[in-house]
Amino acid sequence: MQTGIRFRWNSAKGNAVSPELRLGREAITALIIHGCFQFGASMSGLFLNLYLWRLTQDLMVNGMYNIIVFTITPISFALGGWIAKRKDRMVTYRLGILMIALFYLAVILAQEKVAQWYMIFAVFNGMAAGFYWTGYLVLMYDVSTESNRIRFLAINMVVFNSAGLLGPALAGFIIQLNEGLKGYIITFSIAFIMFVAASIISFRIPMMISHHRIYYLRLMGLVMRKNAVWVKGLAAFFVLGLFQGIMLFLPNILLFQTVGREDWVGYLGVFFSSLTVATGYIISRKAKKEQVRKYVLYSSTGILFGAAFLLLDVNAWTVLLFMIAFSVCNPLAVNTLTSYYYRLMGQLPLKGQLKVESVVMRELFLNTGRVCSISILLLATDDLNSMLLPYVLAGSALFQYVHFWLIKE
Repeated sequence: MQTGIRFRWNSAKGNAVSPELRLGREAITALIIHGCFQFGASMSGLFLNLYLWRLTQDLMVNGMYNIIVFTITPISFALGGWIAKRKDRMVTYRLGILMIALFYLAVILAQEKVAQWYMIFAVFNGMAAGFYWTGYLVLMYDVSTESNRIRFLAINMVVFNSAGLLGPALAGFIIQLNEGLKGYIITFSIAFIMFVAASIISFRIPMMISHHRIYYLRLMGLVMRKNAVWVKGLAAFFVLGLFQGIMLFLPNILLFQTVGREDWVGYLGVFFSSLTVATGYIISRKAKKEQVRKYVLYSSTGILFGAAFLLLDVNAWTVLLFMIAFSVCNPLAVNTLTSYYYRLMGQLPLKGQLKVESVVMRELFLNTGRVCSISILLLATDDLNSMLLPYVLAGSALFQYVHFWLIKE
């Protein structure tokens, strides 16, 4: 699996990478597929919540939409895991890409009626996302090794956000260029085409022949009782979800409220993604798997520092400073926790046969945290002008310090 064409960065003249860190052909293909997917997702996902906001001007609708998505996603992960175990992770992966493409096709056809049927669309989105990420998270484990995984994840982050550089700017330009909500429909149409392209390219990765087709999800409770370190690793993703849930939909609405134009939201999205790309590149060159606690300490401190500006006032400058801090520090936290969790997966019983079940459990904890954070936000605030909103954000950022005690070197 780790043979074949080598990634161009692997053998840059004067900066050669050791053989054990090099990426194989399937790893490169996975990065290309994910890049196509992210280009479409950065155009559509960035503006889908904003589309709902423009249609309803109701924070509750946006919040409930995301709560439904994150509630359905773990269920979809469990079903996708069963398919991955019975068939192959590529079957689940391709189903996910296809469902996401169909989801945005439905958005294009429904147009303004999305606001009326937002609960149905949320269920559809949650199912599609669960299938996609089940397949991709298992695929990332398969195409990388213990030696090159932290580097692969960092390059994956660079590719993910590089694809996201052009998407938001193009989407913002298209939306601003067209009157009313027509630009949103054009944006979703381009995203649909990119998802179809990703689906076609995915056939370059063959399915794996495995005789281990038993789905052990019902036994994961027993594994949790036997492995306290793994349980703490799961709890770390619950804590991450407590912050991510809010950050996956609120920042773009805040940006739109403070700058007042969709194209500026897109251009700022490009700027934030460029910061994340730079961080991902540094991680790929400098990060060491032995220093995970130090990395989460750095990331938590930086995010809290940015959130502190919102306590002064919620305006264009404070939101901008907060998003800069988040864009620089969040990749370090996510990359560190993901790499750490993959190492824990390799130490579980049955010698790698629990990787699908481990991914499903990770998403259960992560999305539970997301649902909890959005629920707290909606209970504490009824609109964007609430005085409690910045305190909820700052409190979620402060709680990220718990990671330091949940992981070990």
